[in-house]
Amino acid sequence: MRTIDDEERRARLARRHGLLTGLPDAAAATRAMTVLHATEAATVHLSLWARVPGITVADVDAALYDDRALVKQLAMRRTLFVFPRDLLGAAWGSAATRVAVQQRKQLAKWVVEAGLAADPDAWIDHACAEVLAALADGVPRTTRELRALVPTLEGRIQRGTPDKRWSGEFPIAAWVMTTLGAEGRVLRGPNAGHWRLNKPSWVRSDHWLRDAEPAWPEDKGYAELVRRWLATFGPGTEADIVWWLGATKTIVRRALADIGAVEVGLHPSPRSGTPPTGWVLPDDVDPVDPVEPWAALLPTLDPTVMGWKERAFYLDPADTPYLFDTNGNAGNTAWWGGRVVGCWVQDEDAVVKVLLRHDIGSEGAAALDAEAERLTAWLDGVRIVNVYASPQMKGAALG
Repeated sequence: MRTIDDEERRARLARRHGLLTGLPDAAAATRAMTVLHATEAATVHLSLWARVPGITVADVDAALYDDRALVKQLAMRRTLFVFPRDLLGAAWGSAATRVAVQQRKQLAKWVVEAGLAADPDAWIDHACAEVLAALADGVPRTTRELRALVPTLEGRIQRGTPDKRWSGEFPIAAWVMTTLGAEGRVLRGPNAGHWRLNKPSWVRSDHWLRDAEPAWPEDKGYAELVRRWLATFGPGTEADIVWWLGATKTIVRRALADIGAVEVGLHPSPRSGTPPTGWVLPDDVDPVDPVEPWAALLPTLDPTVMGWKERAFYLDPADTPYLFDTNGNAGNTAWWGGRVVGCWVQDEDAVVKVLLRHDIGSEGAAALDAEAERLTAWLDGVRIVNVYASPQMKGAALG
């Protein structure tokens, strides 16, 4: 069994993630990453900025809303992602369905607790049918606009407990739309606000994607997701794939067998000291050449930093409390030579600043400063507000 050391894993990451030489366009970059995180709207644009030389905000929006080569879909770990269009069928039949079942069950519970109906499934079916009817004319509409057309969506539910700052009574509309979205019956259409803000309008899937593939069988869908993941992130451990996919070990082991994945050895983790087993695609066993040092500034929840659960080969574990929140969500990160070495923030004038956690020498510092200047120019005065800001980012803001 061949061993793939950490240096080679970083070389694979640099080449395959478009961080060394770049990728030609938004669709190619998204396929290279399998999917892009989209929980924060700005992440999509900034992830593509880091990988596609010369890309503009208009280019990203065109790929999402005009060409529709890229589509936002709730899937793995109940997270919103941007999928390349040809991967949607696999997701709809597997990870998205898993989330949809969970979402519908939770929604049914809230319907009963709020006293909206004694038969929650019938209530949900009725509400969903009304929404789909309201969208039948093909006009994208926000949740607020749909509430005006579909009175059923005005039903209110209690979220949280009084001790929570975000608790209160809210219209049920958002959770009906989330359920429909997870089921693949509606999609997020054109953004109704600034590109850096998540204000989607909704469209019917059968209108937005008239020639979309239907949902794949579950086992084939999971196998395709794992195959794409290995092409992007391999080698990775079973634990990495289970975490990223939001599925079970049984599902992952079956998918690995279905695609003929090959075992390889990896370097021991700092915690266990035991060499773990990794997996690669059957045609991806051969060594890859080393790469020259490279610099990158990646946004909050970028797919590179969020690709693995076990991150020691590119992240000093001592940095985790500073660069990730307590749920494992990454803030902005600064990279040098295939390792996370700090983060980046913006000052009050929207100028990007790099905050290092390690001494990387003058060459590395100069390369990251050049990236900061490039990103500052690209943002052109736009300040990004992050929901998932890391403790180091918050400390800089407070300072």
